[in-house]
Parts: sequence; C-alpha cells; structure tokens
Amino acid sequence: MKFLLKLILSALAVLVVAQILPGVQVEDYFKAIIVAIVLAILNAIVRPVLVFLTLPATIVTLGLFLLVINAAIILLADYFIDGFRVNGWIWALIFSVLLSIFQSILHSILKKDKS
Repeated sequence: MKFLLKLILSALAVLVVAQILPGVQVEDYFKAIIVAIVLAILNAIVRPVLVFLTLPATIVTLGLFLLVINAAIILLADYFIDGFRVNGWIWALIFSVLLSIFQSILHSILKKDKS
C-alpha cells in the first residue's frame, strides 16, 4: 500500500513539474503514472550500474556527476514512453532536480500525516 501511495505521489510530482517546465510535456495523469513506474524501474536497475561504472567521475566531481546520471535516466524514460517528452539534456537535468525536490516535499508530508 505504501509503495502505491508513493507511486501516486511521484506521478503527481511529475505532472506538477511538467506543468512548470516548458521543455517537458506529459499528456495526462495515466502517462504520469507510467512515467513514475518506469522511473522507479530504471532507478532500481539501471542507476546502480551507471553509478558503479562512473564512480571515478562521481568521486572527482564530488557527487555532482550523479545529476548527469539522473538526467540520463529521465531521457531513457522519455525514449521508452510515448506521451512523455523532454527536450534535451538541460531540461532533463532541471526536471530531475525539481522532481526530486517535489518528491521530497510530498513524501515528508506523507510522513507527517502518519505521526
């Protein structure tokens, strides 16, 4: 149940960020749920491999290279999902940062409601 609620909150965050950024489009709420699912799968499978392979670059940049990895994951989701479009690396980078901020806010609200 908790995973489903986090997935819905992530989809809501995807919709909000897509409305804010002109370089990102999501067709509807159903596509936002699919984006949230695909991002969860990519973050669980592809992200650890990319982090391991780019560990020297991540260490040299003091972790800032992880932003590039997040942008690459967003662009991979764009490639796999019709109805979700990101217009380039810069928009993917901004989208990933804003999505992380919105998800943190929504998840912290969820934790406050439980206590």
